[in-house]
Amino acid sequence: MKRLLLFIFLAISAALSWGQNDTEDPKVGLVLSGGGAKGLAHIGALKIIEDSGIQIDYIGGTSMGAIIGGLYASGYSARQLDSIFEELDFDELIQDEIPRKAKTFYEKTESDKYAVTLPFDGFKVSFPSGLSKGQNVYNLFSKLTSHISEIDDFSELPIPFFCVATNVETGEEILLEKGYLPQAISASGALPSLFSPVIIDDKVLIDGGVKNNYPVDQLRAKGMDIIIGVDVQDSLKTREDLNSAFDVLVQINNFRTIEDMKSKREQTDVYINPNIDEFTVVSFDEGRKIIEAGEEAAAVYKEQLEGIAGKQTSRNRVQVALSKESSIFIESVEIAGNVNYTRAYVMGKLKLKVPDEVSYERLSEGINNLSATGSFQNINYRMVETPKGTHKLYFDLRESDSRTLLRLSAHYDDLYRTAALINVTRKRLFTNNDIASFDFIVGDNLRYNFNYYVDKGYYWSIGLNSRYSFFEKDVKTDFIVPEMIEDQNLQLNELQLKYGDLTNQLYVETLFRRTFLIGAGIEHKWLRYLSETIGIDENNLPRTVFENTNYFGVYGYLRYDTMDNTFFPSQGIVLDGDFHFYGFANGSNENFEEFSIAKANLAYALEISDDFTMVLSTEGGFKIGGRNTRSLDFFVGGYGFQQINNIVPLYGYEALSIRGDTYLKSAVTFDYEFVKNNHLNLSANISNVGDRLFETGNWIDEIDYRGYAIGYGMETFLGPLELKYAYSPEVDNGEWYVRIGFSF
Repeated sequence: MKRLLLFIFLAISAALSWGQNDTEDPKVGLVLSGGGAKGLAHIGALKIIEDSGIQIDYIGGTSMGAIIGGLYASGYSARQLDSIFEELDFDELIQDEIPRKAKTFYEKTESDKYAVTLPFDGFKVSFPSGLSKGQNVYNLFSKLTSHISEIDDFSELPIPFFCVATNVETGEEILLEKGYLPQAISASGALPSLFSPVIIDDKVLIDGGVKNNYPVDQLRAKGMDIIIGVDVQDSLKTREDLNSAFDVLVQINNFRTIEDMKSKREQTDVYINPNIDEFTVVSFDEGRKIIEAGEEAAAVYKEQLEGIAGKQTSRNRVQVALSKESSIFIESVEIAGNVNYTRAYVMGKLKLKVPDEVSYERLSEGINNLSATGSFQNINYRMVETPKGTHKLYFDLRESDSRTLLRLSAHYDDLYRTAALINVTRKRLFTNNDIASFDFIVGDNLRYNFNYYVDKGYYWSIGLNSRYSFFEKDVKTDFIVPEMIEDQNLQLNELQLKYGDLTNQLYVETLFRRTFLIGAGIEHKWLRYLSETIGIDENNLPRTVFENTNYFGVYGYLRYDTMDNTFFPSQGIVLDGDFHFYGFANGSNENFEEFSIAKANLAYALEISDDFTMVLSTEGGFKIGGRNTRSLDFFVGGYGFQQINNIVPLYGYEALSIRGDTYLKSAVTFDYEFVKNNHLNLSANISNVGDRLFETGNWIDEIDYRGYAIGYGMETFLGPLELKYAYSPEVDNGEWYVRIGFSF
């Protein structure tokens, strides 16, 4: 009987021992599920796990669980992760939007023009594989894991780690245990439709949650005695909560994952399931509440966790100090995978010249700028520290197969009126690094703009531009007085002016000191403007042609631009100057004499507070020689239009209402962003416009023209929407200005 009782006691003890994983110095594994923004609860749970004294021996994660788990495995503590994610702007992180000041001059021009860009290869419209390429996310992970960048085997991390991705071509589950950690966790978290797939070893990978959102089996196979799991997966939603295609996509995936968890939960020794049903996979703006929910859920198991920790022996773990370094010294850059784009092209887009000290911000901006070209499907890189404490930067690029783009935009202003733009852009048309772009603009006025550009990065780039602009405008008869012949006696207050300009330019340009763009070229310009309101021409047509001449000359320019936004800047400087010399002419201007035109513009944006900005600007221009040629005078007035030739905006006046061969102008604008992307602004400008102002000294005697404006503006994907009311004391009348969409 005693033997029987002893046997029963031992059997019960063994069972209890097995059930509680009462192993001496047990190996503890941590499995973290995917769940988008809900995965921030992992950070809260990790805080409690850490406080209990548990030392994790292996981590397996999927999607957001892979991201949090991978960073934790690299040596960060839970509280360090809390600090890191607390400071992130997830809207900026998820989007591919690149700060304007980080772009090259060519990309700045492009981004200020087009609202929609779509692949157009084979003359077939297609759509990107994701709303975001995830480049900002990759950049962040690369910076955070730079201390373990040389580790290719994730089992050699401070805490051994693996994550799960899905092969989108085969549906196969892919276990990522080797490679480059930022690339692996980016692939595991590539949520379909939100992020583009990540290519690793020629496999097209997406979010691991599609196949295995809670890799507990794989973790148990690593020899773990105890499994702690944090499950942040979505529950099924009712029809009232299924409000978008994305919601439906997530719901479909949840059918399988919820069913799988019935068995996977039984394989988890400590199952932590935070109460986060009120949040969604994109509730990043409520990250603090989600983290706290993770803490609350894990605190329930605090006693059990402490019991497990008490059985573990001490392990020596590497802990990472949060880096306060804002820059690194890059010794060299090695580039692989570029077949059709030269090293000079890549380095030019990166804005890198090595060896040099480079801020993390500038490096990230350069990489994003390279991504924004659309020339590369994947931009993988790693920073490796050398024994000297410097870094080598290794790029592994995968060029995009897409070479043709269809771009669309729309615009309205008070000069050109309605306009719709259709653009076709072709890369590598004749040679590597070239790009050909053709804008066809229809609406109230027909226009076009063709540009062919061979981008040589920091070397001299070559371009060819041809553009045609046309508009019709009622102007005061005083406007055309310089072109009138003596025997014409006008009895009209206004006449309708038809203005056409065809300009062809061949130019070269390069970067000077990495920030200034300098260039020079040759130019042909055909100017033609006439009115059908008065006169009969030599062909007996009811019109008077005031100008119909071809001009030939050379020009040069210097530009500097760090503005963060073209239309509503909060910080930055713009310096833009150019000089044109016209030496030949052919056409109606029979009294042509060679002449030059010089112009310069300087603007400075100062952020007074987070939502209040002041913009100061001053500009001017003058003509030297050629007094018989008046068609390239400065035509001043109006707002919101694409500037050509010497047509200059001025608040308080109608477009083209003031004219002279010299002008000076200063302006100040106060902008208040009262709601995100919504602006109220007050502006004032003063100007002197006339003939030979510097020769006569009239440029300084008094202010001839003043204007004040109040307006509302909104930033949209189509570009700015603006409504302004302006008033000038000189004309004692108000002007309304409307601008809709990007200017082109």
